[in-house]
Amino acid sequence: MRVEKCYFCSGPLYPGHGIQFVRNDSKIFKFCRGKCHKAFKKKRNPRKVKWTKAFRKSAGKELAVDNSFEFEKRRNIPVKYSRELWQKTIKAMARVEEIKTRRQDQYIINRLKKGKALRKERDIKEVKESIHLIKSPAAGLKRKEEEKLVQVVAEKDTETKMEES
Repeated sequence: MRVEKCYFCSGPLYPGHGIQFVRNDSKIFKFCRGKCHKAFKKKRNPRKVKWTKAFRKSAGKELAVDNSFEFEKRRNIPVKYSRELWQKTIKAMARVEEIKTRRQDQYIINRLKKGKALRKERDIKEVKESIHLIKSPAAGLKRKEEEKLVQVVAEKDTETKMEES
């Protein structure tokens, strides 16, 4: 049983499922569902259609360069059947999948960290700009006290980071 990949969205294509399109030059295109087939017929570019894996990789949403992708390449070299080889292959496939998911999880965590840093900068800037809303101008707030308030906000943010870790 061979699990193919959809030509358009790169999703898994199980035996007996999907649509197969053969062009006049005898190139075979396999699609997982009608949605992918119609998009292909409309000459849509998978890198511009947001729900495809090609878009996610080109937009930097998913891990694009990883050594574990090397194992997914299709090789057309026939191999003699050996029970030990098949057992090793199955174990290796599970291990590769485990490594790949761990790397993708780390990639997602790193992307989220960038967002946290940007939100922190935005919050500090907002506090600096609207300090008059926090402390009344009639209270005679001085420049040093303003900086202390901004510092307090920044410290609270770092404390919450430490608690999350």
